[in-house]
Amino acid sequence: MENNTGEMVPVFSSSNHDAEMEATTIKGLLDSNDIPAMIVGPHMLPNLEFQVQVSRELAAQAKTLIAEARAGGPASAVEAEKETE
Repeated sequence: MENNTGEMVPVFSSSNHDAEMEATTIKGLLDSNDIPAMIVGPHMLPNLEFQVQVSRELAAQAKTLIAEARAGGPASAVEAEKETE
């Protein structure tokens, strides 16, 4: 039986013009919720795809957090920041 511990899977990917900025924001969201994440992307060629990856075991939780953040929009981000002050 194969052990997938530590296997990284993408929870976000984009090749939009602002993909690197969005990936950085998503990584920050995940990191602040104790989900270690890493950005994989072509820093020299920004027109190619950027990804945020997490361990397979945390992927479902990470996708839920990303969906909740997108649904809440900028207002929920401001509100969440106020709660940490």
